[in-house]
Amino acid sequence: MDLLSLPMSERLNLDGKKNAEYVRTLHEKVRANIEKKIQQYTRQANKGKKKVTFEPGDWVWLHLRKERFPEKRRSKLLPRGDGPFQVLERINDNAYKLDLPGEYIVRATFNVSDLSLFDVGHDQDLRKNPSQEGEDDAITAIRRDPLEFPSGPITRGRSKKFK
Repeated sequence: MDLLSLPMSERLNLDGKKNAEYVRTLHEKVRANIEKKIQQYTRQANKGKKKVTFEPGDWVWLHLRKERFPEKRRSKLLPRGDGPFQVLERINDNAYKLDLPGEYIVRATFNVSDLSLFDVGHDQDLRKNPSQEGEDDAITAIRRDPLEFPSGPITRGRSKKFK
């Protein structure tokens, strides 16, 4: 250990036990400071991450990675996900075993980053009967007051709307 980095009072102290005790306390302070900084760094790095856990019996979508499913992802137009599949077993917080059909020739254990929860009860189409005639599927724009002056600069595109 380099004694030049120690304070002058500690360098002049010739007692070996005091020097050893000082170095021991210095090491403890440094170790505590390093652990505190590591906790700050991990908290900052994981700030935007959301912990996702699944239970056995949940239904999930599976993300088909090119490395693991080359025959299912050989074209850009093929779907990127498949499912829903049921979770059979929770190995740990990061790994889950799925109930895959026989057409998949891979192991049934997947990382949580390849899975997303499948909502069984939510239907995207809010009409009573999706094939019902006479419905307008176009998204209607919100009508605004024609006398209201728009905020922001008047560009060529905006000026054409006023003509």
